[in-house]
Amino acid sequence: MPPSDDRLTELELRYTEQQHLLDELSAVLRSQQQTLDTLEARLRLLEKRVEAEPGIVETSNRERPPHY
Repeated sequence: MPPSDDRLTELELRYTEQQHLLDELSAVLRSQQQTLDTLEARLRLLEKRVEAEPGIVETSNRERPPHY
């Protein structure tokens, strides 16, 4: 093969590997976003539960402890 063909082949291989890595990263990102969405929904649910139950969290005593 002439050097230009070798170079083209190398570029094609790099491109293919980059595409594969990009696909993997996209899948990881989608998974992390789904996890984040689930955690945010659970947090909102917990916040509603805390707000609905008086006395669960003492809100009147918001002073910093003496060690701060």
